[in-house]
Amino acid sequence: MTLTAPVPSRLWSPDRRWPTTGILLLVTLLAFEAMGVGTAMPTMVHELKGEALYAWPFLANLAASVIATVFSGRLSDRRGPKPAVLIGVTLFLSGLVVAGVAETMTVLLVGRALQGFGAGFLIVAIYVVIALAYPENDRPAVFGALAAAWVVPSLVGPAVAGWATEHLSWRLVFLAIVPLVVFGSVLLIPVLRSLPPHDATPPQRKYLPIAAVAVGVGVASLSWALQHRTWWLLAVALLLLASALRILLPKGTLIARRGLPVTILARGLLAGTFFAVEGFIPLTLTVVHGYSPLEAGLPLTLSALGWAGASMWASRHPEIERYTLVRVGFMFVATGIAAVTLIAPTWGPAWATLLLWAIAGAGMGMATSSVGVLMMAASPEEDRGFNSAALQISDMLFSATMIGLGGVVVVATAPTAGVVVLNLSMAALAVVGAILTGPRMRATLEA
Repeated sequence: MTLTAPVPSRLWSPDRRWPTTGILLLVTLLAFEAMGVGTAMPTMVHELKGEALYAWPFLANLAASVIATVFSGRLSDRRGPKPAVLIGVTLFLSGLVVAGVAETMTVLLVGRALQGFGAGFLIVAIYVVIALAYPENDRPAVFGALAAAWVVPSLVGPAVAGWATEHLSWRLVFLAIVPLVVFGSVLLIPVLRSLPPHDATPPQRKYLPIAAVAVGVGVASLSWALQHRTWWLLAVALLLLASALRILLPKGTLIARRGLPVTILARGLLAGTFFAVEGFIPLTLTVVHGYSPLEAGLPLTLSALGWAGASMWASRHPEIERYTLVRVGFMFVATGIAAVTLIAPTWGPAWATLLLWAIAGAGMGMATSSVGVLMMAASPEEDRGFNSAALQISDMLFSATMIGLGGVVVVATAPTAGVVVLNLSMAALAVVGAILTGPRMRATLEA
């Protein structure tokens, strides 16, 4: 159709070619660091004699990322995205260097926290840059490309990090990407210089810094409490989150109010349901069906390909309403999750996981990129940073919560029974997401 043909040429036209490359390169490197560090972590903590603190590099990174997300949104609304991009690049590069040269576990934790701060600043600022540098008709293509930027890190990140750790040094997982981050940042300079002067005045939001710290500590504490079944810490985490989210999310988000709130909620429901189930697919295939680690990881690879392919397909069909794609995406996710429940018993068709999880990945690709487009369309200039931050917070909060709850359910019961309960619960929640979206999101655009 003629509607789809111009998209690639606009995204990669001479005046946007290098900024687009810079944005995608930075996102790819953020994804590679996130995907690769888990593979190298056992070697890192063993060499630094920090086995007792194994979870802390992940938790420090998570907490810092959540906090920085909030501050980046506020800074972008007040000053535009340029300061947030510069701060994010500086902190992320500093974190890579500090972690890469760490000789103690304490220094590694500092490096991981700096990386989290940098990533949190960058991802929100990049969303705001997209809103300013690309017309509304081109944003589906940009968000589709962002989703595709996660594919290569998903496919090769763990393998490359594992090879480097085994044959060279785990330090390269951090240090080797430093020059590429610098290069990607340089490519963004022209577009940052060309952005219009920032003159929007964001609304006053009291206690935002306190809420940012509270939600960062709350998310990390929630993850730790669910992993270790520390119930008093879980209660503290929930109290912190309940207080902070009233400030950090649009009013009505957790009750699915029409418009922007349900759009922000949709991102959390998608991430929470999908990643909670994905985390236990390799475990089920290895423990129940005797798959090798390589074989057990193949469904995740196909899911990443399905995610990227569906995102790119959606970006090339602007004639399809984005809220329709969100609803269809939820149904794909629900179908994939419900169907992989069949692999939990020993008699289940484990081979079918390849196709079923690719379907779920395709649903994520259609829906998540469309949620980003809808969020940006519903955001006035003075609130783009705040709403972009809220989108990321919803994603991280629901992911941490659902993955943690999944671990509790599986550990507390027989593995097969636990996986069945988890999968069916997440499939039902994805169906709820499909019911809540559609017309409720359309109200945002009409308003």
